[in-house]
Amino acid sequence: MVSLSPQNLPSADLTPAQLEQGTSLWRDAWHRLRRNKLALFGGIVVIGFTFTCVFAPWIFHLSYQDQNLDLGATPPSAKHWLGTDTLGRDLLARTLYGARISLMVGLVASLVALAIGVSYGAVAGYVGGKLDSVMMRIVDIMYALPFTIFVILLMVFLKDPMQAVDAWLGRFSLFGFHVFEGMQGVGKILLLFAAIGAVEWLTMARIVRGQILSIKKMEYIEAARSLGLSNRRIIFRHMVPNVLGPVIVYTSLTIPAVILLESFLSFLGLGVDAPMSSLGTLIKDGSEKMEEFWWLLVFPGGAFSLTLFSLNFLGDGLRDALDVRASKD
Repeated sequence: MVSLSPQNLPSADLTPAQLEQGTSLWRDAWHRLRRNKLALFGGIVVIGFTFTCVFAPWIFHLSYQDQNLDLGATPPSAKHWLGTDTLGRDLLARTLYGARISLMVGLVASLVALAIGVSYGAVAGYVGGKLDSVMMRIVDIMYALPFTIFVILLMVFLKDPMQAVDAWLGRFSLFGFHVFEGMQGVGKILLLFAAIGAVEWLTMARIVRGQILSIKKMEYIEAARSLGLSNRRIIFRHMVPNVLGPVIVYTSLTIPAVILLESFLSFLGLGVDAPMSSLGTLIKDGSEKMEEFWWLLVFPGGAFSLTLFSLNFLGDGLRDALDVRASKD
């Protein structure tokens, strides 16, 4: 039992703010995330790997398409840290450039899915009634569509527009600098963004709809209606910010799923075109020659596995950190 001696009583000089400092969900979530070692490890690996992929080729002047046919496939050495492929191209450079493509597809397609899914689910949950039923039946129908066939059809029917996009990007310059110089198949990458993002938003829409249904009858929403605020303002200024916790968690878990999906498409030959590569195309090439040249599969596969594990660790940590029930313990 604590005695109420003068030493234990709060000082009269302290202000009310100093006597009782409030906290927030985000601050509590950050404290819980810092205690999760696996999540911190995943976040550090993802950030470090991303910076390496973006800046290392530029710093060390690595090229993913320089060929040395006399060199051929050589094992790791002091000159080529990860060895070379059958065309004499540096595997480290190709892995870093390939990881750029995979990470970019994962991030951009996830952002596309985020924008579509949050808007669609929020409107469906807020309006409700027959419109909600129709919108969610559309989601159910799209769930039933075979994704691989959908992407193949997009590749066939949009081949000519994507070639026109490639030609325009090849001529595009900013302050006299050709931004996309040497990046063949950018149009196909944009098509991958659209194709993957057009399907991955479905689950996001369901999650957001469920969250909106649970909060749209709360007092602050009724107060916003009584003040005459528009439905658009209520949805995107008052409701969507209050469901960001589950949205952030699902987005962090969507990125590795999208990277895995892009690698699967590249493994089937539906990804980027040569000489560009993604981690999926590198793994495909390595699997065909793994008995002779083991490093062609081990290093791209290791980079791919480490990235997926790290993103999943980070996503699981965010899920635990943003759990409202845990914040009440």
